[in-house]
Amino acid sequence: MRKIIKYFLFTVVILFHGVLFAGIYFVFPHYETTRVTGVDVKRVDKDGPITKANPADGPTRDVYYIYTQRADESKPMVYRNEDTRWGFPFYFKFGSADLQAKAANFAQEQRWVQVKYYGWRLVMFDEFRNAVSINEVAEGETSHPILSYIFYFLGLITLFFSIQLIRGWFDSE
Repeated sequence: MRKIIKYFLFTVVILFHGVLFAGIYFVFPHYETTRVTGVDVKRVDKDGPITKANPADGPTRDVYYIYTQRADESKPMVYRNEDTRWGFPFYFKFGSADLQAKAANFAQEQRWVQVKYYGWRLVMFDEFRNAVSINEVAEGETSHPILSYIFYFLGLITLFFSIQLIRGWFDSE
């Protein structure tokens, strides 16, 4: 029975840390060097983009999209450009229209840019990464998400000590 409880606790700790690492990956910023190929704005409500099949049935808002293309891939990447305001994750982003104008300028000039973003691109669920900022960079120049690395390291430390604690409880007798 003790062995079952021990492995159950190992499973719980590993699953907890898996969710923790996924949360860190979703919330903290990442950087991608790419070219902006186009921009778009869509009117949406709580059910998604407003179309003939999905008429507006409540408050609506504008959602901006930025289309990009990396040099090493044939598939494009689409970023959502939406204000986070005071909500989670706390980027306090208010200037989506300004960022959209900047992206449109980069699309016309075909320059290399670095997109700072958070989130995941899940095609099946129609989820997009949210662009936080766009800056011009030289080709091949990259940034590293140092804060993410720090939190991953702290997560690995807690995983290690959690496993050691469980082993100590059950291996001491």
